[in-house]
Amino acid sequence: MGLIHIVMFATLDLVGQAPGGPDEDPEGFPFGGWQAPLLDDVSGEQIGAAYEGTDALLLGRRTYDIFAGYWPFQEGGQDGGMAALLNSVPKYVASRGTPELSWAGSSQLGPDLPAAVREIRDRHENVKVVGSLDLVQTLLREQLFDRLDLWVYPVVLGVGKKVFEDGVAPTNVRLVEPPVASPKGTVFLRYQRVEGAPGTGDMSAPDRGV
Repeated sequence: MGLIHIVMFATLDLVGQAPGGPDEDPEGFPFGGWQAPLLDDVSGEQIGAAYEGTDALLLGRRTYDIFAGYWPFQEGGQDGGMAALLNSVPKYVASRGTPELSWAGSSQLGPDLPAAVREIRDRHENVKVVGSLDLVQTLLREQLFDRLDLWVYPVVLGVGKKVFEDGVAPTNVRLVEPPVASPKGTVFLRYQRVEGAPGTGDMSAPDRGV
């Protein structure tokens, strides 16, 4: 069985909406593109490294349309290595509509999304979920993820869709490597999902944390 690996960008108040640009998800959100001023070489290299070993992409409709309009035309350019990878792997699209799947290797998932994701995980070794906030909510709610790469950026927006919305299943995660801060203050956190329900305790107990 392979890994479902979520790659997600969030503000300090865990807003994950439209990091890439003002047209990405503009409805009721005035801060589209908040990630761009905070990028630096360190976080850029981390993001690039997160794609290593990817053998399939799992995307929501909006993210798919953005990617399909960009990556097929980047081979041979500055982002040629990433373009070659993303263009070569299968792309699976979660959508209730009838998207135009113009990007080579693309297919739409069936209406039973959890079952379709489980089938993809059985078929591939390393499935990346990038952006696709609505899709991520479903994966978190169904606990259909194995790893979460989360970049937390030093900005507070106060509005926007959150990475962890109400209804997300209580889940344990384990930090699998030390956090790394970039020069502009972004912190990279890599978590692995752990089986079992979150525990509780009494902070006044003498054995707390043992």
